[in-house]
Amino acid sequence: MKITDLQVIPFRVPRRPFHNGQCLPETSVLQTLTKVITDEGAEGYYFGGRGHGDQDGMAPDQIAAMTGHIKNLVVGHDPFDREKFWHWMWVANVDENLLSVLDMALWDLQGRVFGLPVHKLLGGCRARVKAYASTFPNMGTPEQYAEHAAACKAQGYRHYKIHPYYFWDPVKKAPDPGRPSHIEQDLEVCRAVRAAAGDDMVLSFDPWGTYRTYEEALRVGRELERLQFYWYEHPMPEYRVAAYEKLCNELSIPILSPEIAAGSLYTRADWIRRGASDMSRIDVLRGGITGVKKMVSVCEAFGVKCEIHMSGFANLQLLAATSEDTCEYYERGLLAPGLDYDAPPPYLQAIGDPMDSDGFVSVPQEPGLGYRIRWDYIEANRVGRP
Repeated sequence: MKITDLQVIPFRVPRRPFHNGQCLPETSVLQTLTKVITDEGAEGYYFGGRGHGDQDGMAPDQIAAMTGHIKNLVVGHDPFDREKFWHWMWVANVDENLLSVLDMALWDLQGRVFGLPVHKLLGGCRARVKAYASTFPNMGTPEQYAEHAAACKAQGYRHYKIHPYYFWDPVKKAPDPGRPSHIEQDLEVCRAVRAAAGDDMVLSFDPWGTYRTYEEALRVGRELERLQFYWYEHPMPEYRVAAYEKLCNELSIPILSPEIAAGSLYTRADWIRRGASDMSRIDVLRGGITGVKKMVSVCEAFGVKCEIHMSGFANLQLLAATSEDTCEYYERGLLAPGLDYDAPPPYLQAIGDPMDSDGFVSVPQEPGLGYRIRWDYIEANRVGRP
């Protein structure tokens, strides 16, 4: 079997954005479907390529790179040679997102050829995964966060993660440039959520690197320890690794990072070696399924948790091929009051991460990544033609 073509199909989808505490009117956004085509008729697919999970389509320059340079590298080769392609892409300094998209489309292809879900190709370990509710930032008042946490607990979630206030002034209720940090209001949210959720709910906190000083990060971490939060994620900019080393030494709450630092497993392995994080963080847009699987093994060898970042079909397939001892949770969201997370996007027949009343997400068992694609919708909403 040989690859004969690599295509990216852009198409429009409706979306109702949530921004700074409000559900905004429905708008239209671009989604992309990357398609690997072979001479034997087998195909592999991946939706998205940037942003959060697999919901956001690639930008025009990414599409051009995928259908230009990357296509020229892989056409004529065996689609099962993922490891070879993966190393080629790193040597060529290909955008991490792009090498990841190619890798996942190739995993999907092989699963479809063999009639197996990707997690069985990787080595199945579990059919369902514990989920946590992951909020939008700037979701409202502390009371609104608390009400949302209580509602998520009633729905079945046993773990709730707070994205607090950033690039938004919760007092003036207006956008700001991110400085100063709103530490007092952030901690008000944490206290209100703990009071509403009770002591038996796992809580985590992610300010997305917006605490610019070590002192800010330390002060918040001390209060999170008092409130018995499970992890403290990405508190400072991730290019200041020495500050993370110092913070890990000072706090008892586990520091979960790096979240968005480039370099896939190579960067994260170095953080573990330096003691700059207590738990590691990666997702399938940081090296594809191949890269994340390698990182999980690194973490397992060091006895460090590897918590997978973001939602999405590929992340969930990967989690199903890992032990809960190393990769415990699936990040379900982003969530906010008024948003229907359980409604499938119009290009799919079903969501990939339905959750039961015990807070577990079932892993799709269809071949490949588990997509049940509505081709009629994609064709009817396609942008441009090849």
